[in-house]
Amino acid sequence: MPEQTSVVRIEELAGELLRQAHQHHSRRAAKTLATGTALRATLIALVEGADLGEHDSPAGATLHTLSGRVRLHTRSTEWELERGQFAQTPPQRHGLTALTDAVVLLTVALR
Repeated sequence: MPEQTSVVRIEELAGELLRQAHQHHSRRAAKTLATGTALRATLIALVEGADLGEHDSPAGATLHTLSGRVRLHTRSTEWELERGQFAQTPPQRHGLTALTDAVVLLTVALR
């Protein structure tokens, strides 16, 4: 049986998700682009000031900022990421705040 491949136009989807985020009370919108037994990739749009509160994550997670600026933070450290920047998420509890309207790609290794 042939493998099924999906091609996504990231910039178009990012714009659509930002429009949705502006209309949603949470001020964010997301779409999972790929999921399987080993990997999950999710596109997340955040309106300026939107916050993903402090949460745990697996050690194998990365964040790629596709547009705008975000602050990735723990209780003791913070990193500002802008368009084109990439970071591994910290192993301790952390949060994410949109400093401007922003779109990020979160990739998580599931095992």
